[in-house]
Amino acid sequence: MNTELLHLKSHLGTLDQNAVPYTPIDLCKWIRLNDLQCVYPNVDIALRMYTCTPATNCSAERTFSCLKRVENYLRSTMSEERLNYLAILCIEKTILQDLDINFVIDEFARRKARR
Repeated sequence: MNTELLHLKSHLGTLDQNAVPYTPIDLCKWIRLNDLQCVYPNVDIALRMYTCTPATNCSAERTFSCLKRVENYLRSTMSEERLNYLAILCIEKTILQDLDINFVIDEFARRKARR
């Protein structure tokens, strides 16, 4: 890791001052855009971990709160598998909102009967 960091520092020193990435996310993007993941694999992994780690645990707490609401409301009326799927839908509601509901309905109708 130390040699990768020293090499990266010298590599960045050869760049034009306007092209040098200053933030961790910019550095991570720069490594990806220039296909340098194999040159700096440990730096790439460390940067991805650093940029993906939440600063607080609020999102995790919201996830557990959501799961608790779904579980309390529906616990006695459904299977564990369905409860898990509903929890994922509730937790990932931003992705769910971007889905085209007509596509989902068409895909569901195209599949064979479930019962």
